[in-house]
Amino acid sequence: MAKFITLGKYTAKGLAGFVSNPSTDRKVATSALAASVGAKVTRYAGLRGKYDFMAEIEGTFEQAAAASMVAVSSGAVSDFTILEDINLNEIAETAKKMASTYKEPGK
Repeated sequence: MAKFITLGKYTAKGLAGFVSNPSTDRKVATSALAASVGAKVTRYAGLRGKYDFMAEIEGTFEQAAAASMVAVSSGAVSDFTILEDINLNEIAETAKKMASTYKEPGK
């Protein structure tokens, strides 16, 4: 399965939920959301900086995108970003093979 790192920000509505219930465990909720379609949350963390949280998800892009759709449509999350974990060495190996056959424009 592919791995995706998702990043997001809580809206005022989402933060109000924490204020009213500070013991809210978002990893449990996020894991249940992912598991409902066969994906798995392998890591969840609150963040300090531009984003409020990150979740690492094992599954398909469609599953990660659906999680984004559910979270954002709830009104509790915004600026949801999905990043795919990739192997740069494998990509570079493919690029090396392709480079020998590439012709620049005009040549």
